[in-house]
Amino acid sequence: MAECCTPVRCGPGYASPAEAMKAPRELLLYTVALYIGTGIQKPDYLATIDADPNSPTYSQVISRLEMPGIGDELHHMGWNACSSCHGDATRERRYLIVPGVRSSNLHIVDCATDPKKPSLYKVIEGREIKAKTNLSAPHTVHCLGSDIIISMLGDAKGQAPGGFLHLDRDFNIVGRWENDLAGMKFNYDFWYQPRHNVMVSTEWAAPNTFMPGFDLEEVGHLKYGREIHFWDFAKKSVEKTVYLGEDGLIPLEVRFHHNPDSSHGFVGAALSSNIIHWYKKEGEWVVEKIIDIENRRHPDWPIPVPGLISVILLSMDDRFLYLSNWLHGDLRQYDISDPSKPILTGQVWMGGLLGEAPRVNGRKITGGPQMIQLSLDGRRLYVTTSLFSTWDNQFYPEIRKNGGCMLMVDCDPKNGGMSINRDFFVDFGKEPGGPARCHETRYPGGDCTSDIWT
Repeated sequence: MAECCTPVRCGPGYASPAEAMKAPRELLLYTVALYIGTGIQKPDYLATIDADPNSPTYSQVISRLEMPGIGDELHHMGWNACSSCHGDATRERRYLIVPGVRSSNLHIVDCATDPKKPSLYKVIEGREIKAKTNLSAPHTVHCLGSDIIISMLGDAKGQAPGGFLHLDRDFNIVGRWENDLAGMKFNYDFWYQPRHNVMVSTEWAAPNTFMPGFDLEEVGHLKYGREIHFWDFAKKSVEKTVYLGEDGLIPLEVRFHHNPDSSHGFVGAALSSNIIHWYKKEGEWVVEKIIDIENRRHPDWPIPVPGLISVILLSMDDRFLYLSNWLHGDLRQYDISDPSKPILTGQVWMGGLLGEAPRVNGRKITGGPQMIQLSLDGRRLYVTTSLFSTWDNQFYPEIRKNGGCMLMVDCDPKNGGMSINRDFFVDFGKEPGGPARCHETRYPGGDCTSDIWT
């Protein structure tokens, strides 16, 4: 890790996770908002939300940055710089990289000139990425010290396995980051832990498979992932692949402990509705299932409904794991002080298919808890309800006319526990351009799913 430095010469982020927890409260939120799949012919946009409880516009969208084209399907986004380059005074957390998973365009957004009204700095066209790297469908963005890497879910034709796009600090395409995929079948999320010379990547499906919508038969036809990959980070090649089988169908979001000395990591297997944990023991990676969420019966479903764990995250002190069951409609908080023996400490309901909470704070919820972002101090969890446009329309068809929403859950970082905040609600069904849906959220100062320490 970089040595401690004075504020004058520090780079972006924080010297340690403990320092991040002492940071000022987030006052602005950036979230992507989508019109794709709604029938409204307008560009997707980046929404800026006022999160200052002392502001007259608290819990409102205060600016909207439209993308240049229509049909991007803005999805996950990441910063050009994070705590991995904290000791480099030449770096600044200034630009938010906002990919369009359908268009493969990368929108570089300046969030520093006017944080309340971000502006478009540059667009890297999807056709250029395809021509130079044979990659498409960008997903996870991580700062890599001086450079940036982005997981790409397909080749130029939308077929698996995809790979990793490498950009320099000026957003020039360097090429493909990886040297060897070693038989990797699909790609999705990734997280690296440099002190253990490891990166772990997960699997969704080929863009040509998941973009039209979900077909359960395609899982049986092995068109969705069920493996995780341990990389030799320095060699940029897959060192070990672990087949998760029926316990690990569609492993999506991956998180390591924030403590860079730790080898513990976790992934949520969406369709199996399990949490898989790994750690290094005597030089070998041990992989185990630690949470198993039971399917629930539904009168309109021929099979029991899976929870569908769409996302997970860890609190900055590595004590709590949070997960979303997008189809069941609940958010859960587990104490993972012992990573192999999680204890359920909190649960709240919003939306979902089970009818547990169709209305929250007097408002109708269309969709289920999906993307989540935790405040650095672990006290506020922001939740949005859209997963992916075609999947939204398939499982929650009313979202096309009702739009999505953002809620806030109050969390107790000392004793555990969760409750839905009654004063914060952002209704994207009432946007000026018509009902939109919202997805991932970032803070100007960094957050629990973007910052990595080296």
